[in-house]
Amino acid sequence: MTLPMRVRATAKVEAVAPEGGEGLLVEFLKVYRDAVQLIVNEIWGLNRVLSAKQLHNMFYSKLRKSGFRAHHVSEIYKRAREIVKATKRNSDSKPVLKKLTARISTYDYKVDFNTKTLKLAVLSDRWVELKLKWYKHLDKYLDGSWRLGEIQLSYREGKIYIYLTFNKEVQLRELKAIMGVDVNFNNITYTIIDLGGNLVSMGVIPFRGLARALHLKKLAEKLQGKYPKSWRFMKWARRVRARWLRRARNVLTDSSYYVAKKIVEMAGEYSAVIILEDLEKLKNSVKNARLSWESHLWCYRKIQTYIEYKALLEGIRVVHTNPKGTSKNSPNGRSLMFVNYRFVKLGDVATTRDVVASWNLALRGLQQMKGSRVMWSPDSPRNEAVKNPSQAGEPRDIHKYSQIITSNHPGETPERH
Repeated sequence: MTLPMRVRATAKVEAVAPEGGEGLLVEFLKVYRDAVQLIVNEIWGLNRVLSAKQLHNMFYSKLRKSGFRAHHVSEIYKRAREIVKATKRNSDSKPVLKKLTARISTYDYKVDFNTKTLKLAVLSDRWVELKLKWYKHLDKYLDGSWRLGEIQLSYREGKIYIYLTFNKEVQLRELKAIMGVDVNFNNITYTIIDLGGNLVSMGVIPFRGLARALHLKKLAEKLQGKYPKSWRFMKWARRVRARWLRRARNVLTDSSYYVAKKIVEMAGEYSAVIILEDLEKLKNSVKNARLSWESHLWCYRKIQTYIEYKALLEGIRVVHTNPKGTSKNSPNGRSLMFVNYRFVKLGDVATTRDVVASWNLALRGLQQMKGSRVMWSPDSPRNEAVKNPSQAGEPRDIHKYSQIITSNHPGETPERH
């Protein structure tokens, strides 16, 4: 039996303060920011980051005299330590805080989801009541399975935002299969194998969001090119440009959410662990000019984040693995010959590099889960997920995976080294 995992979700809600309440909030946030900056300045020159207890002894009395509650002070310690540790880890200069944000402990707020109101403790034990602009899709967090933790208060451009952090425990599913997922510019290809390394299913989910987003970005840049010196001073031009870029962002978000939902649904059907590529440094490694331009809008990280989040909600494991060579190595031991940048010939059959990559990712995931090497023998008769080459030209119907996956013969098992 597997241990449960804690899943965290953050809901962003705009809030409205009563007359006079907004001023109290802004005053609290400014003093809060200055308090965090004070601690950052004091401990920046030290060789090590002080513990919470040491920070408490140094700053508790001073911060309490500023009107903070005890748990406000505790959150200020944590925030300052996080900023210093993260900044020094990145070898940056001493940070200067400008944004008005504050973490609020569960002891310093009261929420009523029936009336959609939130009461916050500010300086000198005063309280401000906010009215939340609730959204229907957030009702899923009120079904009793989610627990509300600390929240974050933010004020920018004259608006108040509340970030509600919900968490719950999820029981992980029993592992029955491995699902390799290859994220590409125009599609998401997946391959599912069982724990014995036998192919179960594979398919492709079209991803049209990048092409649409690129079109909208080109429109915005074309507008800037038409008025290179004056577009910043033309109200209509700024408005049109902002609308196109906003649409591009929304298209990428919606498309990423859609493909992530499909991937998780498929993984749930087979109780499969999802194997994703570790693409942490991909954008910095792109040297081709055209691909570099596209990669700035390629939201692979957003897709992977949505997959991870939705998978955890369903109790599905997600593992990242090194994708190096996954599209260049044969997944079944047969000879691999490249037809062009996209299509390959695997033995006497043809398929795409995306299929090869997702298949290899699944096999690497199986290696990681079992802690041993898994490699198909060159003599293996398996040729799943591929189709005979076309008589002429490039392979056709290459994405109709339901028609090209073949069944194992009774008792047939793949050989391994």
